[in-house]
Amino acid sequence: MATVSLNVSTVKPLGDRVFVKVREAEEKTAGGIFLPDTAKEKPQIGEVVAVGPGKHNDDGSRQTLEVKIGDKVLYSKYAGTDIKLGSEEYVLLSEKDILATVG
Repeated sequence: MATVSLNVSTVKPLGDRVFVKVREAEEKTAGGIFLPDTAKEKPQIGEVVAVGPGKHNDDGSRQTLEVKIGDKVLYSKYAGTDIKLGSEEYVLLSEKDILATVG
């Protein structure tokens, strides 16, 4: 079986999918208490690093995505597929799982 080397530039999402680099989990609370690894919540904010071409409409045309590369987005907590490339964590999710862009 051949070995495939993946990096961010080789991943191209299909349809209305978006590839997001996950933001690091918070190390401490607002009050200054440090959190152990078991108490950290899964981050829900990340930066879009790749987007698909958009989904097909009924007439065969493509509907472009509302997000673009570089946007910071808030997405559903348990959405998408978690992917680890090197030491970085990413999530591949559908555009419908993106809740908002963060300014």
